[in-house]
Amino acid sequence: MLYYLFEYLEKQYQLPGAGLFQFYTFRAGMSVLLSLLIAMVYGKRIILFLQKKQIGETVRNLGLEGQEQKAGTPTMGGLIIIWSTLIPVLLFADVENIYIILLIITTVWMGIIGFVDDYIKIFKKDKKGLKGRFKVAGQVVLGLIVGATLYFHPEVTIKEKDTTRITEDFQVERVFGEETKAVRTNVPFFKNNELDYSELISWMGDGMVDYAWLIFIPVVIFIITAVSNGANLTDGIDGLAAGSSAIIVLTLGIFAWVSGNIQFSNYLDIFYLPRVGELVVFIAAFVGALVGFLWYNAYPAQVFMGDTGSLTIGGVIAVIAIIVRKELLIPILCGIFFAESLSVMIQVGYFKRTKKKYGEGKRIFLMAPLHHHYQKKLYHESKIVTRFWIIGILLAIISIVTLKIR
Repeated sequence: MLYYLFEYLEKQYQLPGAGLFQFYTFRAGMSVLLSLLIAMVYGKRIILFLQKKQIGETVRNLGLEGQEQKAGTPTMGGLIIIWSTLIPVLLFADVENIYIILLIITTVWMGIIGFVDDYIKIFKKDKKGLKGRFKVAGQVVLGLIVGATLYFHPEVTIKEKDTTRITEDFQVERVFGEETKAVRTNVPFFKNNELDYSELISWMGDGMVDYAWLIFIPVVIFIITAVSNGANLTDGIDGLAAGSSAIIVLTLGIFAWVSGNIQFSNYLDIFYLPRVGELVVFIAAFVGALVGFLWYNAYPAQVFMGDTGSLTIGGVIAVIAIIVRKELLIPILCGIFFAESLSVMIQVGYFKRTKKKYGEGKRIFLMAPLHHHYQKKLYHESKIVTRFWIIGILLAIISIVTLKIR
């Protein structure tokens, strides 16, 4: 809202300083400060409210050290992240930007799914929460909305690079690249780093290129479902999900910034995505909210994010990665989420296979997800979290250097 107010004041009255709001870098700075303040100041009030309403975590006995002390800790703390993100975004971002609209929808939609899941666990006393099929159905619907919008909306474009040509009278003429609709993405580590989803279906006939959405939308659905569930599995010990996510989102902010800047995108030989720079404002607010939440979630946690937070975080990360055409980097950038999910799949698959073969199920890890394996090995929570953060930073650096290493 402030974005439009100061835009009006600049145009009508030339108010000194009002022009700063036309720079998304300035608005991003304001967003991160405000989201931090909201999370840190009002976060405490939300925690006290959750305590008053006895909205506390019911801890299953998994035989982990220090587990009993966590019982009764307020949960649904993801509300802190959601509100601390949305308020600065509504104030400082261009809410008519299609990418901002998609991220607001993602935040609210995944927040509702997570909230319902937490509500069932707490008030219905059902530790399983929302049935898996309903949770996945919600993620699929969001994937359909995001995928269809990114494929069909006219403002989701790639601007082709400017070129030069020699005219008939031997003059050098500059040809400006046009904005085009394309379902192309960047492929890391390869010199010709472009993948066009339409090529995956073009072998069926020239007319099939127009049906590339049959490939693109299912890919979007899969990515959103996988990343949101990966974030959910990572949320198991104090500060792990919030800290790891802050590192990932900050890295995606760098990608959004360079992709939305025509000079940097040309220099780095990546897609220039018109209007995508506005994402930096949302990302700044989201990072501020995560760090502010971490103030209360760091060991020993005063509040847990619950599925309200973890599903929201995963959904937002997935959508941002898809928007900036970096979805193929997710296994690296979101390596912590990937490892946590993979450990569960390996554990369950191996247990079922050995039980069928030998009549008794065996395990590869002491416990899954992966962070519980190290807890079983008697590593302290804070050490596990810190080391996972360090790995997350290394993976973020690798992701960033893919801009140049091909």
